Amino acid sequence: MKIMKLSLVLGLPLVLGACAGLVPGDYTDGKAGFAAVSGATSAAIGKRTVFAQTQAENAALSREVHGMVHKKTISAETAVQVALLNNKGLQASYANVGISAAEAWQQATPVNPIVSIGLLGIGAPELGAYRAIEGLVRANILDATTRKQRMALADTGFRQAQLMAVNDTLALASQTRMAWINAVSAFETVGYLSRAKQTSDAGSELARKLGETGALNKAGQAREQAFNAELAGQLAQARLNAARAKEDLTRLMGLWGTEVDYTVPNALPALPRSVGRISNIEAKALGNRVDLRIAKLGLDAQAQAFGLTDQTRIVSDLEIVAGAELEREVGEDGEVDQKVAPPNLEVEFAIPIFDSGKARMRKAELSYLQAANVLAEKAVNVRSEARGAETTYHSAYKIARHYRDVVVPLRTTVEEEGLLSYNGMITNTFELLMDVREKLGAGLETANAKRDFYLAQAALTAAIYGGEAGSGGGGEVASLAAGGGAPH
Repeated sequence: MKIMKLSLVLGLPLVLGACAGLVPGDYTDGKAGFAAVSGATSAAIGKRTVFAQTQAENAALSREVHGMVHKKTISAETAVQVALLNNKGLQASYANVGISAAEAWQQATPVNPIVSIGLLGIGAPELGAYRAIEGLVRANILDATTRKQRMALADTGFRQAQLMAVNDTLALASQTRMAWINAVSAFETVGYLSRAKQTSDAGSELARKLGETGALNKAGQAREQAFNAELAGQLAQARLNAARAKEDLTRLMGLWGTEVDYTVPNALPALPRSVGRISNIEAKALGNRVDLRIAKLGLDAQAQAFGLTDQTRIVSDLEIVAGAELEREVGEDGEVDQKVAPPNLEVEFAIPIFDSGKARMRKAELSYLQAANVLAEKAVNVRSEARGAETTYHSAYKIARHYRDVVVPLRTTVEEEGLLSYNGMITNTFELLMDVREKLGAGLETANAKRDFYLAQAALTAAIYGGEAGSGGGGEVASLAAGGGAPH
């Protein structure tokens, strides 16, 4: 006798039909969600961003970047734009948005059923042995009942990834703008020290000649030569600092090869005539800070996760198995007897004897409380950062103006009066050289104060929009123009 048994699925299509639904187009698009990232970035800093995925797109960006920097003097705005187009780390951040979209897409798709097939039997069919083919198909019915909550949670993660990409973009713009300011300031320092070195060279040579004639003792000669030697070391260090600062900028812009032949101005722009107060700085920061919005979405995600945990607290795994049996009997005389058994339906679930779900609920409650406190702390910090950035901005401007309008004019007067005294043979050459050096030193302090002001200006915009301290222009803070003078 030969017996064959076959399990056929009858009820499972009804379950899968209840799970099916349309997948949002935002998730299936190859650049899912990037339009929102680009729009938010443009609104904050006024710069274009691109998510390149193909070789052709990357080649087009490379040509565009090459035309912007190759053997050209670049402004802060150009540096920021190049970084946003060419930095590969930023492209990786944009890819993370697509990964989150794929995760949301996957959550919007029903879970595949599990199919198991087995072949059982002894001996050969012609000998009348028992033969059986068994098949089972099972699906998790809990997937259908929690699909809405899981999709909402995945969508929140998708929107959070978008905001993180915006924050990464603002952070890169911030770092690039600050790197440009530091590079230009470093070359401006080299310029001041170079002029001071020329004056020192003249003083050292004069001391040497006076020493040969006996008009200047050895202590006087050594004093001038030591000053000249120390200044030479300072100039060498300044040139090294400038090279490093430019390399930092180059790295952020993602440049290599012949593209590193760009130059930057040798001086920062002049100070603006005045700077105004920004009204409601705290409210502006609370309304625009991207990292605050990320924390808010984190709280929303914990709330949705709490609801999902509550829904599955008692029964966390519920499976359904549906089908029918077809039996076939082959007798010794070759007659075949077939019959179909009534459809069967099985439900499998874990009995919550030991784990009632209370621990998972407690964990979800504390996770929500944690996210709420993180958001509250972030709001307090944002307010403080905004107030501090505005205070630093205005103080840095006052300090820079003090050096420009008070210290430098006084040193200029001292130098001019010293020159008149020298012409009248009232003072000697070394006193005149000392006046020149002190004026150059005041100019160097003025340049440093100007650099601090522009860094504070960039930090103020970051305090409003986010993306770390020093995020680039836009909003109510004026952006930097290209500095004047010969480039480096």
